[in-house]
Amino acid sequence: MKINNVILRTVAKLVSFIILTLAVYLFLSGHHSPGGGFIGGLVLASALVLLFIVYDIETIRIALPFDFKKVAAFGAFLSVGTGFGALLFGEEFLSQTFDYFNLPFFGETELATVMLFEAGVALAVVGVVVTIILSISEDV
Repeated sequence: MKINNVILRTVAKLVSFIILTLAVYLFLSGHHSPGGGFIGGLVLASALVLLFIVYDIETIRIALPFDFKKVAAFGAFLSVGTGFGALLFGEEFLSQTFDYFNLPFFGETELATVMLFEAGVALAVVGVVVTIILSISEDV
């Protein structure tokens, strides 16, 4: 018998949106203040874990058809790849560069190659945390 959790599901949708917004903020503020890919990835993974708890795992797997092991591997390769990208330009491993761009709606914005590294770290963290949670849930 399936329990009807209308209130729980409604609140989880709102809370997961707030958590995802916080994850994006923490990710983007990482190279100027505390935050970055690791903590942004953990917060993003917590939103996914909340959805796995509120809804059943199969429903979320249908909605998010990702193999989180591959997400973790892609994130690790992206992080290491940014280091090798610097070597292609004759710089030291994991050297970074930045420049200012005039973006629509945002105005003059600094974009740095460290954001690619942080994106890789975030993807690796999300992939590992969700894979651990899913493997624990299969044992229960």
